[in-house]
Amino acid sequence: MLSSNEIRSAFIDFFTEKGHRFVPSWPVVPIGDETLLFTNAGMNQFKEIFLGHRTPEFGRAANSQKCIRVSGKHNDLEEVGIDTYHHTFFEMLGNWSFDDYFKAEAIEWAWQLLVDVYGIDPNRLWATVFEGDEADNCPADTEAADLWAKLTTLPKERVLFCGKKDNFWEMGAAGPCGPCSEIHIDLGAEHCDMRHIPGHKCAVNAGCARYIELWNLVFIQYNRKPDGKLEKLNASYIDTGAGLERITAVLQNKNSNYQTDLFMPIIAAVEDLAGKKFTAQLGNKTDNAFRVIADHIRTLTFAITDGVNPSNDGRGYVMRRILRRACRFGRSLDLHEPFMHKLVNVVTGYMGDAFGEIKERAEFVESVIAAEETSFGRTLDRGLEIFAGAATAATKNNRVVSGEDAFQLYDTFGFPLDLTELMAREQNLTVDSKQFEDLMQQQRTRARAAQKGTSLAAALSGVQMPVTDDAPKYETDSCEAELIGWINAKGLEVSGTLSDTEKTVALVLEKTCFYAESGGQVGDSGMIKTNTGKFAVESTEKIADCVLHRGKLMSGSLSVGDAAEATVDTNRQATMKNHTATHILQWALRSVLGDAVKQQGSLVCADYLRFDFTSPKALTKDQIKEIEDKLQSKIAAGLPVTTAVMNIDQAKELGAMALFGEKYGDEVRVLAIGASGEDDLASAFSKEFCGGTHVANTNEIGGFAVLKEESVAAGVRRITALTGPGLIEHLTARSRVVDELIETLKTPADKITARVGKLLDDNKALKKELKSGGGAAAGDAMAEATKLLDAAEKIGEVSIIVGKLPNVQVDQARAAIDSLKKKAKSAAIVFGVATDDGKVMLLAGVTDDLIKKGVKAGDIVKAIAPIVGGGGGGRPNMAQAGGKDATKLDEALAQAKAMIAKKLG
Repeated sequence: MLSSNEIRSAFIDFFTEKGHRFVPSWPVVPIGDETLLFTNAGMNQFKEIFLGHRTPEFGRAANSQKCIRVSGKHNDLEEVGIDTYHHTFFEMLGNWSFDDYFKAEAIEWAWQLLVDVYGIDPNRLWATVFEGDEADNCPADTEAADLWAKLTTLPKERVLFCGKKDNFWEMGAAGPCGPCSEIHIDLGAEHCDMRHIPGHKCAVNAGCARYIELWNLVFIQYNRKPDGKLEKLNASYIDTGAGLERITAVLQNKNSNYQTDLFMPIIAAVEDLAGKKFTAQLGNKTDNAFRVIADHIRTLTFAITDGVNPSNDGRGYVMRRILRRACRFGRSLDLHEPFMHKLVNVVTGYMGDAFGEIKERAEFVESVIAAEETSFGRTLDRGLEIFAGAATAATKNNRVVSGEDAFQLYDTFGFPLDLTELMAREQNLTVDSKQFEDLMQQQRTRARAAQKGTSLAAALSGVQMPVTDDAPKYETDSCEAELIGWINAKGLEVSGTLSDTEKTVALVLEKTCFYAESGGQVGDSGMIKTNTGKFAVESTEKIADCVLHRGKLMSGSLSVGDAAEATVDTNRQATMKNHTATHILQWALRSVLGDAVKQQGSLVCADYLRFDFTSPKALTKDQIKEIEDKLQSKIAAGLPVTTAVMNIDQAKELGAMALFGEKYGDEVRVLAIGASGEDDLASAFSKEFCGGTHVANTNEIGGFAVLKEESVAAGVRRITALTGPGLIEHLTARSRVVDELIETLKTPADKITARVGKLLDDNKALKKELKSGGGAAAGDAMAEATKLLDAAEKIGEVSIIVGKLPNVQVDQARAAIDSLKKKAKSAAIVFGVATDDGKVMLLAGVTDDLIKKGVKAGDIVKAIAPIVGGGGGGRPNMAQAGGKDATKLDEALAQAKAMIAKKLG
């Protein structure tokens, strides 16, 4: 029986022997493609080639691509654990041809690999081809059908013509597309899961599990235009995809992907942790939990390795949802302590040879997951209790969990909506998701933000983009060039005149000195002038090898063919200082904290630099000072900054660091700091792959200071720092503050620290005195609250305690509410406090049993605050508000009392 590692290797070896270039898997975060949340197919990294924007460096390629499908139309999250084959993370085995071979070779080689190499019985295999589509005026793919008969032993009756839904592939609403041919396998009648449906007949694409797709061969030969019509492409492409998990299950003769060696090591580890056995049954709550955990730890390990840390927005929010979902399923196995992080080494143990990066970063990934688990664990059990109460209330409300309860679970206990919906389904309940979405609109918009990106590349589908010579960006801030066109809403214009000063367009020059945004460095701004017009460049970006100068025409007009002068804004110099300082900062961090420090991202602009790096804890003041001193030393030394272009393997041998997640070709540009020249690069103290712009000598940086050090995610810290003009401006502003303090405190500069320290000590002492004095007020408040309890109206066992308290601090009033809750057992409490300046403070508290009956502190406060000219809110169990009109306090309290009585009545 072949192992999954052997199956993967056999695929890659087969195609490399057929002249294919092995191309390493892209990270699960698409490089330079903000239209995708995660890499979800093998073709993602070749998208620019299919769109016609980039000329391929090779005609054939093959790999095993890491994929995540948890968003958009490819969202398998809710199916994971329920069946045998859905996954959030999977590997896509693929081979590609870029106008090299076409259908014949793709079909013949797929057959050879499945039958001759993998040893699959050819009598179990079926193929489907495209039956054509009249609406698209697209003929049936009889060519592919004939090739199956000619090149394989498949009989004609096992080559089926199927419709557009199954056998026509499209990249999107517009763009490259074409017919596809799927290879299916017959697993046997015993695998049919639809026998209970009257009239069901097992067949390919009939929906049952007897026949499953193994491999999809896509023949990209058309382009769908924005108007929906198809046109023939000038080039033909092959794009194939076969799920490793599914092929492994077939070759290892397993009924479920989860029973293969791609999942069983994880499941075995979970069995040891939980003391329970996996029985591979469907519909079994325990086995579902095993499958979910095994799937989710793979996703988390690869995603965090590739730079996605759990957070509250974008990709990070998706990972947080997945981890919290797994933690909740852990409770089904009685795993109440953090456990997911213990599975990271299991994943790296059997997948690390194929994907070395997960081994390299295993310790970091483990620390991130452990921190996230610990944080969620503090609230998970309490959240489950709240859900239990919400579920009980839902049984009396058409079996619908209210959106408010779902919102509370999210807002207070960190339960994503899909987790609440999952728990609801388990009890045959639904969730009022519309109400939840209304309450969560702002957060949901933020969470989706990372999915939104420019569709400019897709709009230019099929357009051969010009190649811009941007080498001058390293040599000068100004150059002469020819205007060869611009991009507007219609696409690429290569003739005519531009005269519209209102709309943003992107100019294309045959060469440029502008730097296009990449590698953390912002794109340049500046001006492009001709004899007839002036164009302000607001930003610079790149599609394939074409540099786009985005901006607006300021005056006059521009025509294709004009001679132009391109001038970069002087801010570029400050950006260069910050970029070189960023490289030295990474060296300093690794010197002080150790080689475990890995870059997680950066931003380099004219105003400041920002550098994200892995570290389990905050830097101390001494460490920050040591890092600043190391940078100042290198800056003062006046060391040369050297660049050299070389083969990527040579660069790695030199010890140059690559930024994980960046896209590199066969040749790379290496930036070395401290080497005397290109022949002496090995002596440089800092060597990194970098395509950015830099100063020529470190003394041009002009100083360095850390402005802020903070946490941005579990296990990730961020340094924001200043150099050059930004640093001078910052220090000048600080100096003015010191001058003001000298004047205000009448104290010399060298004694200000001691003087401020004395003032702070005096302030603490004064607060202590006030607090002790406030103790009497607190006692009065408690005494008044007790009187209100004694006189409270009761409805059944519920006390309605409403009244005024003396002028006390908010924490003292809250303490009084907490005390009454304990004494009364079941109570709705509303206090009003009139302050000395004529304002009002309102506080409400409700015991948990009443929340389930619909009495909520936040609702009460929200209703009565407007009466006193104020507003506020809070949680169902405690809320407060402020108001401006103390004369209406009695009216507000009366309204509160009536509202509570009505709810309880």
